[in-house]
Amino acid sequence: MKRRLLNKYEKNPIITSEMMPEEVLYTFNPGAIKHNGEYIILSDVTMLDDIHRLWVLRSRDGYNFIPDPGPARWPEADPEHSETCTYDPRITKMGDEYIILYASDLSQNDVRIGIVKTKDFNTFERISVASELGNRNGALFPEKIDDLYLRFDRPFGNELNPCFMWVSYSPDLVFWGKSKPVTYKGKPFHDGHKMGAGAVPIKTDKGWLEIYHTVSTTCNGFIYRLKAMLLEPQDPSKIIGYTRNFILWPEHDYEMKGRVMNVVFTCNAIAEEDGTMKIYYGAADTNIGLATGRIDELVEACLKDE
Repeated sequence: MKRRLLNKYEKNPIITSEMMPEEVLYTFNPGAIKHNGEYIILSDVTMLDDIHRLWVLRSRDGYNFIPDPGPARWPEADPEHSETCTYDPRITKMGDEYIILYASDLSQNDVRIGIVKTKDFNTFERISVASELGNRNGALFPEKIDDLYLRFDRPFGNELNPCFMWVSYSPDLVFWGKSKPVTYKGKPFHDGHKMGAGAVPIKTDKGWLEIYHTVSTTCNGFIYRLKAMLLEPQDPSKIIGYTRNFILWPEHDYEMKGRVMNVVFTCNAIAEEDGTMKIYYGAADTNIGLATGRIDELVEACLKDE
């Protein structure tokens, strides 16, 4: 059997609703990053009122997490940009701050990209809530290019319709434009029924490595799986190569049975000093698992279009 590029932790799932200090329904789709030698997970948590909130969990070893006593003290949106649910956060370190892009939800299809920042994951300050509806899966690049911030977008009209990855640019994290689709060999890149950014991109000497999700249709629903792509260093809207094969997919009960069946979904990829990567992923929108792999092997697989 061919060796996998990502290997699942044998004690998965590592985070479940039973671990939380309050009764909650589900924990899933976390953002994650290292801060002052500590692993930080910012997890989606569905409370008993059926509202998704964000909750911080902390770990010294990356395997054993302790949740904060309560949900993150998320800043209130102004009345013009009210939000009912907050979920799917991607965390980008820029300077001494952490910029968090997340889904700001009014209803299933009325979703925008919200942006907050923090220095310590105790207090959070709002930067903006995008005014346009029908956009999610925002992931901010950790460097500016040509003095502009870059983010992945996934514009959509309805969650059941095809939708794909775009890149947008901003001078200040508030006003976004120059949006264009991600392309491969000069054409807009479509992989599956729909697709979107997963992790915050990782800079390598061969280009930007992006872990993304791709969705296939079945006779009775969707399957969410992960792939990787490599993007040009100075123009990350252009794909150098991508993995033709899935690198992570639902196969165990905790990934196939739950709030949303047949889902692995990530909002993070932590690059370690030894060249490995940790990916904390949502499983069936119910639990959180861990997968690990080598960054150089993922880059090589993208270059070979494997």
